[in-house]
Amino acid sequence: MVVVIDLWCNDGMKTGSPFKTVALIGKYNADGVAEPLLALAACISQRGHHVVFERDTAHNIGAAAAGYGALDTQQIGTQADVAVVVGGDGTMLGVGRQLASAKVPLIGVNHGRVGFITDIPLDDMRQVVPAMLEGQFEAEQRTLLAARIEREGNVLYETLAFNDVVVNRSGISGMVELRVDVDGRFMYMQRSDGLIIATPTGSTAYALSASGPILHPMLGGVVLVPIAPHALSNRPIVLPDSTDIVISIVAGREVSANFDMQSFTELRPGDRIIVKRSAHAVTFLHPVGYNYYATLRRKLHWNEHISAEDGLS
Repeated sequence: MVVVIDLWCNDGMKTGSPFKTVALIGKYNADGVAEPLLALAACISQRGHHVVFERDTAHNIGAAAAGYGALDTQQIGTQADVAVVVGGDGTMLGVGRQLASAKVPLIGVNHGRVGFITDIPLDDMRQVVPAMLEGQFEAEQRTLLAARIEREGNVLYETLAFNDVVVNRSGISGMVELRVDVDGRFMYMQRSDGLIIATPTGSTAYALSASGPILHPMLGGVVLVPIAPHALSNRPIVLPDSTDIVISIVAGREVSANFDMQSFTELRPGDRIIVKRSAHAVTFLHPVGYNYYATLRRKLHWNEHISAEDGLS
């Protein structure tokens, strides 16, 4: 595979850059990702940064032939000052979970369809990313959920979720019956197709399609959203993210739990899914002037009838 790289880039790195070693991570099996990844690597390497690639990404785009080193995710966590993710939101979520404990900040370049959290357009990355690496950025922290499945007092599965924890039925089985307890207090019994427990980041994902509210990323909350509840009075509720939530399987066949894109598919009556805020958080870096509300307008197509001349683009 021959990749032609346009080496246009602003010259020179300012002294005192907070990021010396920059890791590049991409959705390596996506069509057309090699060219932007290698172009970005050349651009920021020109400015004096030490560039490394995530190992699978490097292997699949031929980064070694271009002279770049490769690290696995654990090594990136200990050696990189920042990670630039070129891909979609799903790629960003996976990287965020893996690097959360290492506290490596993330910059997202959108090479996907949605782009709620990979907010830098691909066409702008060679102007925007170098400026950010010189310190021109706005930072925010995103919370994660720590979740585990218990059966008869034994932990069967334990993981982190960036977007949400979803307990639901399979496509062909009947409703599930769930008991929900919050901080040791009984909240409700629910018959439904399932229940979503979402972070503010995840409030614009599956929870939104189930008519849940949008939570601002800086809000310290977690939202519980029923999926097609039997009783229409079962409504979404926002809880403090300091709460401990326990979902117990009361009845239902073929019940599964999904943690972002990770699934556990053999839940039984009596199993408990315990969810709380993780001790880890992920730092996202945005370009100066980043506007969360502008992202919502673009991605949710708000006010499409209003022209750019009205100042709402």
